[in-house]
Amino acid sequence: MKKKDAPLTTRVRPGFKLWLSLSGEGIFGLGKWQLLDAIQETGSLQAAADMLGISYRKAWGDLREAEKILGIRFLEHYRGGAEGGRSLLTDEGRRWWREYGRFQGEVEKSITRAFEKWQKRMGT
Repeated sequence: MKKKDAPLTTRVRPGFKLWLSLSGEGIFGLGKWQLLDAIQETGSLQAAADMLGISYRKAWGDLREAEKILGIRFLEHYRGGAEGGRSLLTDEGRRWWREYGRFQGEVEKSITRAFEKWQKRMGT
């Protein structure tokens, strides 16, 4: 006899996408946060783009567009010699990186709590 599968409501999980928008236009979300995170880790916009599987041009353009809209600078660029250049997060860039990560975590916890309440109401 085949073992019965668990009810669907015990197997599903919530999913969500979170971003910040201005006048209906998305300006900062997980993708830009991941890019800042990779730059923080590697010290290089090129290495960060490679790590995320996106082109340098896209990475650079996305950050420049967000900087323009928000009126801040995320990166400081240092041209290099033999070893190449490097990119570091500015104080404001580190603040956005840190606080957006914290915000994302808080939203995830809220969604998890709401989902657990839903599961109880569904009797699972």
